[in-house]
Amino acid sequence: MTNSITTNAIRALLYEVVTEPKPGLVNPASSGPHPDMDIYTFIDSSLSLESYFAAAVQIGQNFSATDLTKMFQQLRKRGIIAEKEMFTATHGVNTHKGAIFALGICACAESYSAVNNTELFLTITQMCRGLVHHDLVENNHLQTAGEKEFIQYQIGGARAQAEQGYPVVREVALPFLKNSTGTLQARLIDTLIKIAAVSVDSNLIKRAGNYSVIKWLHAGATKYLALGGYQTLAGRKQLQKLCQDCLTHNYSLGGCADLLIVTIFVALQRGYI
Repeated sequence: MTNSITTNAIRALLYEVVTEPKPGLVNPASSGPHPDMDIYTFIDSSLSLESYFAAAVQIGQNFSATDLTKMFQQLRKRGIIAEKEMFTATHGVNTHKGAIFALGICACAESYSAVNNTELFLTITQMCRGLVHHDLVENNHLQTAGEKEFIQYQIGGARAQAEQGYPVVREVALPFLKNSTGTLQARLIDTLIKIAAVSVDSNLIKRAGNYSVIKWLHAGATKYLALGGYQTLAGRKQLQKLCQDCLTHNYSLGGCADLLIVTIFVALQRGYI
């Protein structure tokens, strides 16, 4: 079990980065609005996290107490080490900080759930209970984009998604990916844009400097899906426009990418892809 969860976590990171074209994100053909990183940076970063995901699996496997927030606290301590390992591998570039958080939680919860016969997303909500209040209300130092956006716009970002058991993944992206057709590339692109159509991407808000950019993303993503997605010429033209707009305005969809990574991981675990 340890090996398969760890392997699928790494696969999820690699599947996401090699999928192209993606608006506002690094892929093999383009660095997008991220001139400090490329596909090789992401490969190095992904491989540097193998020991972290193995540790996340072990934490989940061995945890026997009833309060799962303590399991999350153990994971978080190991995640701080993982961030240092990532920065060493990338020479200081933040490639996967969001994925260390989200995918680490999922790998740990998947491991715990397998041993204790519990449901993955319910386990995640129990692990992350009170996280938004703890991090963004009681201990908000206004240092990170997530902390600032919580005060400015009352959005909980990655922490809220985790505390709620990743509803965008559970209710939208995972069923969508499971039922999608076509090549894996087309399915993953369409799933990313499906995520973009419903998500409040804190990374995008940070880049844009305003909340109204979310309306722009939702409208553009919804149009792409209505046009038939990647399997139609009109859909691909709309995707090209989204990619160009992100380049022009220096927009990044890093939050959507993290949710796609989580979706891919669960899909791999369940045999959907």
